Amino acid sequence: FDGLHDPDIVARNATLSFETAIWFWMTAQPPKPSCHEVMIGTWNPSWNDEAAGRKAGYGLTTNIINGGLECGYGENDKVKSRIGFYQRYCNILGVSEGTNLDCYNQRPYGLALSTAEEASIIKTV
Repeated sequence: FDGLHDPDIVARNATLSFETAIWFWMTAQPPKPSCHEVMIGTWNPSWNDEAAGRKAGYGLTTNIINGGLECGYGENDKVKSRIGFYQRYCNILGVSEGTNLDCYNQRPYGLALSTAEEASIIKTV
């Protein structure tokens, strides 16, 4: 598999497409946890995660996958729509949707705290 030189191979090969999706779901990419760890409850937030408002739940998987575009900007129609699909499938499958479904107030991974935010957090610790 030469995804670096031929990234379109994932689009052309259904098996490889599925394998890469499972790999992405299962593999932590520090500082991001794996989506799997988050959804099965084995992820423990770090101090940085807590300071960034990241809590376990479906919303954190959105942050892991697409946080820079969709998280930390308040309510968002794209995220609301995705949550609606998630809730629908949870209902169809008869499983709980859990808590923390959105990432509206979560800082995306890769964005540092501002100096003022760091000072505020340090004062509260």
